[in-house]
Amino acid sequence: MVTTAWPFIELDEAGVAFIQGTTTKVTEIVSCHLGYRWDADQIHRQLSGLSLAQIHAALGYYYEHQVVCDLQLRASEAESENLRSRFENSAVLEKLRGKPVT
Repeated sequence: MVTTAWPFIELDEAGVAFIQGTTTKVTEIVSCHLGYRWDADQIHRQLSGLSLAQIHAALGYYYEHQVVCDLQLRASEAESENLRSRFENSAVLEKLRGKPVT
């Protein structure tokens, strides 16, 4: 891990920003902020293992490095969609929805 000019933020070998000393990615915090429109206090209530200072640092880092972080978010979403489509079992889904499996 490489430290950055931002307190509490470090980069892994691939350039992904994490909260220092944790496994929490900056993009995970940003996903809560953008997806749910949560402010730092709301994120802190949900991710109580992080301090408000860490959350504010993550959001500040994001806005200073928004282009790179947005690319990482899109890549992560694409990978999730790829995995979901590869491993989704439509028969199980239909059964869970209460529909007869043909």
